[in-house]
Amino acid sequence: MEYKNRKRNRKKGFDYSSENIYFVTICIHEFKHYFGCVKNNDMHLNNYGVIASNQIKWLEEQYSYVIIHNSVIMPNHVHILFEIDTICLPGEIKVKSVSELIGAYKTTCSKQIHLAGNTEFRWHRSFHDHIVRSPEAYENIFNYITNNPARWHTDTHNDNARTDRS
Repeated sequence: MEYKNRKRNRKKGFDYSSENIYFVTICIHEFKHYFGCVKNNDMHLNNYGVIASNQIKWLEEQYSYVIIHNSVIMPNHVHILFEIDTICLPGEIKVKSVSELIGAYKTTCSKQIHLAGNTEFRWHRSFHDHIVRSPEAYENIFNYITNNPARWHTDTHNDNARTDRS
């Protein structure tokens, strides 16, 4: 089914498998707090949050051209700042696009979280992305990710009923 009035998620004509630094935010369906909680401005991961964190490391291990610069798992969303770097790739390796990489992340997280006992877990449709275009933008985003737990009290989705089951 095609949605005629749906906002375009990606920049038209841009090659999202090209060498760049990307900032993505991935949210849990209905912003449920499945990954843990913030206490004293620090994120405390539960079992599902550990899975989400481990799968970020998996992305970097699975795809040699992915370099994780910074990330944070929050109770109901994930931020990842990463680079696609194809300079050292041998031969004809197909580089996955940002959408394919995030799809792999979401799929493997979901599978492991379901196997760990949370069969209700679902991601929000799609994800938010930003192409990092300057050193200043990079620094701002890097700091935003690092300081995200300390700003949790200002998040509009932190009041949802807690469902952070371990």
